[in-house]
Amino acid sequence: MTVKEIFESMDYGPAPESAAEALAWLVDQGDRFGHFIDGDFTNPGAHAFESRNPATGEVLASLTQATQADVDMAVAAARKAQGKWENQGGPGRARYLYAIARLLQKHARLFAVLETMDNGKPIRESRDIDIPLAQRHFYYHAGMAQLMEGELPDAQALGVCGQIIPWNFPLLMLAWKIAPALAMGNTVVLKPAEYTSLTALLFADICRQAGLPDGVVNIVTGDGAVGEMIVAADVDKIAFTGSTSVGRRIRQATAGSGKAMTLELGGKSPYIVFDDADLDSAVEGLVDAIWFNQGQVCCAGSRLLVQEGIAEAFHAKLKARMDKLRIGNPLDKCIDIGAVVDPVQLQTISQMVAANTAGSMHQARIEMPSQGCFYPPTLIEGMEPSDPLMQEEIFGPVLVSCTFRTPAEAVEVANNTRYGLAATVWTENVNLALDIAPKLVAGVVWVNATNLFDAAAGFGGVRESGFGREGGWEGLSAYTKPKAKTKPLKPVEAYAGEGAPVDAIDRTAKMYVGGKQTRPDSGYSKPIYNRSGALLGHVGLANRKDVRNAVEAAAGAKGWAKTTGHLRAQILYYIGENLSVRADEFAQRINAMTGKRSGASEVEASLQRLFTAAAWADKYDGQAHGVPIRGVALAMKEPVGVIGALCADEAPLLGLVSVMAPALAMGNRVVLAASDPYPLAATDFYQVLETSDVPAGVVNILTGTPSDIAVPLAGHMNVDAMWSFSSSDLSREVEDASASNLKRTWVNNRQTMDWSTDVTRRFLEASTEIKTIWVPYGE
Repeated sequence: MTVKEIFESMDYGPAPESAAEALAWLVDQGDRFGHFIDGDFTNPGAHAFESRNPATGEVLASLTQATQADVDMAVAAARKAQGKWENQGGPGRARYLYAIARLLQKHARLFAVLETMDNGKPIRESRDIDIPLAQRHFYYHAGMAQLMEGELPDAQALGVCGQIIPWNFPLLMLAWKIAPALAMGNTVVLKPAEYTSLTALLFADICRQAGLPDGVVNIVTGDGAVGEMIVAADVDKIAFTGSTSVGRRIRQATAGSGKAMTLELGGKSPYIVFDDADLDSAVEGLVDAIWFNQGQVCCAGSRLLVQEGIAEAFHAKLKARMDKLRIGNPLDKCIDIGAVVDPVQLQTISQMVAANTAGSMHQARIEMPSQGCFYPPTLIEGMEPSDPLMQEEIFGPVLVSCTFRTPAEAVEVANNTRYGLAATVWTENVNLALDIAPKLVAGVVWVNATNLFDAAAGFGGVRESGFGREGGWEGLSAYTKPKAKTKPLKPVEAYAGEGAPVDAIDRTAKMYVGGKQTRPDSGYSKPIYNRSGALLGHVGLANRKDVRNAVEAAAGAKGWAKTTGHLRAQILYYIGENLSVRADEFAQRINAMTGKRSGASEVEASLQRLFTAAAWADKYDGQAHGVPIRGVALAMKEPVGVIGALCADEAPLLGLVSVMAPALAMGNRVVLAASDPYPLAATDFYQVLETSDVPAGVVNILTGTPSDIAVPLAGHMNVDAMWSFSSSDLSREVEDASASNLKRTWVNNRQTMDWSTDVTRRFLEASTEIKTIWVPYGE
């Protein structure tokens, strides 16, 4: 035979990884596990469930279904340990995190094999991706702990964190959650997925070997009911990775509780291939994007968008590559695709594909295993953007495809989804790539690559893919809170009266919507009195239609986000100049409404907030993260979008300006509900806006009862974030209504904010989303 004939006839022989060490560890534990609470394993409980190898159906171990008492014990242990753990200081905590990272390295092969047996993913992925990345997160966050006191002097731990992770990356998701939480001084109660708990329990053993103080890490096992117990428990934060539907229920369940939250949810990520792309490289990237971990990846490139002129050639290359993929025993180092995690998930994938009637389907012509939870690599081309499989997350090895003609159409189709987790752009034209990437509604964009992750680069989504970031500096804010002191919220009551108007000319202030003064749709107004009971004027009472009109106007002003920071700064400076001219008038108005003498100082503070926000408008920059590839991960700060806010009652002008100015500086549009008892400062302020070149719709001001405005504004699908600083306790209503599209929220949780201190940096952070754009370079 010639070399060519040998090469063409060659097949991969089996290269199995031994499971002996992993099975021995399970036997050493008695193949039965309790929970890990307060530094020790509990006895296996009476209510047990089995953990199985999805490739063979073999029972690996018996696990304990946690009870309410177990969860309460774990939370109590975490609470008891938290103060001492935080008081160790950053350098003290760093030593433990470093020790955990070292132990993960020492036992890397054991973790990899156990992960593959429990989850079904190929050993190559566990060995080369999951476990090294988990180690990297602990090393990286050991450094973050070391630097915390110097670099984050105004931050402190949240307290006890309840963490719930999925089954697709069991150990890696654990590392994403536990490493930053511990680095910042928190303690944790973690629930691994019911299907894949074994590496979490092995990690608990590692914590003991590292000498981690008792109660710092607690792990309880069980089904979704245990997750619900953790959500309802006395914890200070919930970190959840999983489905959008469950994330929505968690948001509603915790509404008004004061618990911090990050949600990393589902996705339907576009994989965009332009006609100048290196097609062979794009095909290889796509194999990784959709068939990595059997497609059970929240950021999987499950929607293929191919430019029309190359679609036929690209699909032909893709099908040929699919037919060469190897599926089978996940412990075989030559296998590309392993087993789906469980028969339930396999059935879900099969039913979704069977229900589809659109397009034409190609399933890889490869030999399928005779047993186990395996599903063939599948391509369905010729789809329409509105087809169910183009919109719904399948969470399996199924790729759906459609075509586009122009870059503008590619962006439109890519963004035609309720999700916004990740996206891939494949083109040899760097100008095109960097033009498209900022236009994609996604938390992460990969250019000529896919599935790049690192502890230094934030990962997370927008829209119904959740909120918050994991990794990098931006991920630390999810596990810290400011050291600022707060006081219990007290309702600010308006003055009552029956006195004559202070001005003989009737003054009925209007609302400000779309750059125009508008009357309330309700047709109702309410009087505003001073401390002596004299009538200062009337303001309209906004209703649901007024909210709708204001949000519509804000949504229509999206061009504001595309303006330069320099231009936005100039307009904010102009607003400040025009307010300064009328400073005495505003001070007198504030004094008249509040009955105090703080008007002048409030106006001066408002001017400083405007100037500070203007100064930051072109300086609040992103970062180029140092990641271990030949390339950069750019953390770009983008505007959130449309922000609704209930402004502070006690500071009628300063509360409004402190919210508005940073939001505008970052390119957002706002719908502001003015101070309820003292609204006339806001209605005077729109006269300043009218003379300051603020584009129509960028700022919209409503007056009326906060409880009438809060729910329709927080529930509006075109509002991207909702803040509540009203003295009326509306935190629960706002957070519950925000679950409609899982928008970001910032509520006062029955605590007042000190508006006299400069809060601009906090508002700048809340006014931006981090988009991580990965740009590899070199040949």
